[in-house]
Amino acid sequence: MQFQSVAAKPADREDSGGRLPRPRRRAQILLDASSQEKETSARSFFGGLLTAPQVHLPTRSLRKGERTAGRILDTAERVFAEKGYAGTSLRDVANAAGLRIPSLYNHFASKETLYTAVLERGLRPILDMLTAESAREGAERELLVERVVEFLAQHPSVPRLVQHEVLAGGPHLAPMLDRWFRLAFHEAETTIRALPGARRWSKEQIPLLVIALYHVVIGYFTLAPFYRAVIGTDLLADVAVRRQIRFLNELVAALLPDA
Repeated sequence: MQFQSVAAKPADREDSGGRLPRPRRRAQILLDASSQEKETSARSFFGGLLTAPQVHLPTRSLRKGERTAGRILDTAERVFAEKGYAGTSLRDVANAAGLRIPSLYNHFASKETLYTAVLERGLRPILDMLTAESAREGAERELLVERVVEFLAQHPSVPRLVQHEVLAGGPHLAPMLDRWFRLAFHEAETTIRALPGARRWSKEQIPLLVIALYHVVIGYFTLAPFYRAVIGTDLLADVAVRRQIRFLNELVAALLPDA
């Protein structure tokens, strides 16, 4: 997939919501411009069908424009995590990425478009993992934990970004976060219910178990910068991440025993 130039005209300016005053905007920016898309569906427990692109990693080298888009996403992920949606402007992202504003507009037409792309890249792979596991006869619990934690270790700003916006409770972001969290919690519940150990928990307790596990997994990464500054231990170091994976597998095994 190639980028089409949507460079901003000199008169275009970012408004308070980060939008450009023209109808043409890119609603879907994927984590990689050369990625191929195919639609995949998951039925929401609220009814209706939720769809999102399934991303495949490229097998060829990236073009310059694609590398720039990835660089913008990497930078935006970090800046949004530090400042939140409301506190971040496209100029902040452009400056941090070492780009001029028109160069950023070539790839992302508004702050909302860029933020949506960051969420897409950060959350879609996790949803795909959960969906794949919930569809299997016997969920491979340990492999799922390892994959999720390893992915978050590669994108440690994603948990901080999400946590920042959840705590801020911004109404502007509610539709975007609502879309992802409904599906994520539904898939997590479906995966847990498929495990033999889920029988020890009542129907009403399963959602509470999902929330508890969510905080254990996400909290590890949101706390990492503070923990390093205060305690001096890097929770994102490979040895620490492997230790966390072993701990989580033992914790899940105790909460959801096979027999």
